[in-house]
Amino acid sequence: MDLSGGMGSDREYFFDSCPAQEGMRDAINMWVSDDRGVIGLPRFAIEAVAPDYDTHMLSLNIAFPDGRVYIVRDYGAAHETTDEQGKASILGAGPLRFQCVSPFKEWHVSFKGKAEPMTTAAQMHGALPHERLSEEADEGLLVDVSFDLEATMAVPPWIQGTMSSAAADILNGQEGSFMGGDRFEQLFRVVGRVQIDAEVHEFFGSGLRIRRQGVRNVQDFWGHCWQSALFPSGRAFGYNAYPPREDGKPTYNEGFIYLGHGELIPARVIKAPWLSKLCPNGDDVSCVLETANGEVHIHGETFVSTFAMGRPNMPPNFPVLQQTGVRYRWGGEESYGMMERSSRKDKVSY
Repeated sequence: MDLSGGMGSDREYFFDSCPAQEGMRDAINMWVSDDRGVIGLPRFAIEAVAPDYDTHMLSLNIAFPDGRVYIVRDYGAAHETTDEQGKASILGAGPLRFQCVSPFKEWHVSFKGKAEPMTTAAQMHGALPHERLSEEADEGLLVDVSFDLEATMAVPPWIQGTMSSAAADILNGQEGSFMGGDRFEQLFRVVGRVQIDAEVHEFFGSGLRIRRQGVRNVQDFWGHCWQSALFPSGRAFGYNAYPPREDGKPTYNEGFIYLGHGELIPARVIKAPWLSKLCPNGDDVSCVLETANGEVHIHGETFVSTFAMGRPNMPPNFPVLQQTGVRYRWGGEESYGMMERSSRKDKVSY
């Protein structure tokens, strides 16, 4: 199976030096869920942004169905990008390291450091990393966290803007600046081990990997809904869509269905679970996608969640963000996957 989507292997590698263009970013993030619904990692990421290339932004979410959350929002010293073969296969920041072992086939990710314990409920009420902690207490309340993940790609990549000419046209405008440039995502199967202090979880599961290179501007962002999952049979789905615009113009809406073989089938969402009410877990996030061959109904229910009730240096009505793991059901199959969605604060209730 060709898992490259027609892209060259160089698209998998990172910039080997700081880009000249200010604001240019080289970014990777992943979402992982185990196949039993015990633990979720609803997004962990590194973003290298020019001209500050000595340090990179890193983030980590680990979440449990009982409402426990462990998070990192920090900057870390940049790792050496070039591997032993001379390929720029590594993007690392402080305790977090991504490496492309084989383009479009295999990735290894590791983390060894500290994380802040929080709860989903506290995040829903506006708690931010370190907000509750004095400088003297910070280190004492952090916990030791480590993980190792071996990710094996299972579905051809979805390259944003390739499923329809309408999506491509819209990405040439404002919505493209929200997306952040050249971007694709790819579903994978994963073997992992996560340790939080003395608590150890070894698991099999699945996840989603996103690669992005470009300049990003989310100043006027008004929200989105993004869902994806890989099922045991090899079937998969994914989409990303923005809510209707106030001016009535078309908005970005693009996705795919994959039947376990062949190419991605273009799709668009016709029923999306837009974020309108905060719910820690157990929320119905079912969706309906439309393809040329008819509708595909996928049932979803959140099992872990993290929230961010805004972003520093952004307008007061900047969207509330939910990043979550979801238990999906498609026909007779069940799996765990991801969802990220956001809405402006005045459209969200508790």
